[in-house]
Amino acid sequence: MFLGVDWSFLDVGRVRARIAASEAGAQVALAQYQQSVLLALEDTENALVGLARTRTEDAHLAQAAEQRARAEQLAQRRYRLGSVGLYEVLDAQRDLYAAQDAAADNRARGLRAAVALYQALAGGWEGQPPTGPMMALQ
Repeated sequence: MFLGVDWSFLDVGRVRARIAASEAGAQVALAQYQQSVLLALEDTENALVGLARTRTEDAHLAQAAEQRARAEQLAQRRYRLGSVGLYEVLDAQRDLYAAQDAAADNRARGLRAAVALYQALAGGWEGQPPTGPMMALQ
């Protein structure tokens, strides 16, 4: 600098290189931003699909559990009347418990999908992960 004048403007090659580097940095930042937006949209879509799927399955599994409960009650009545053996009652109970278990598993999947949706929409999760009995759901 001579007399308070910055003479770097005369070095056109260096100035153009700095401009090109700055533009390249801006392009990288834009690409990273676009990638982040696409990933966020993908997470949101996956969570919405998972939540919708579990809600649809909830209705079917609840209906199946109700049917198994009626079948188990019928088997109990028939057993008391002596028309079927204990094996049929136990078989009906096993089917009922399996249907109830499937419904509970699906509800847990639905809750996990809801949490995933909240995370996708809110941009993450703050705080400590749960401990104890809730960890069994994972």
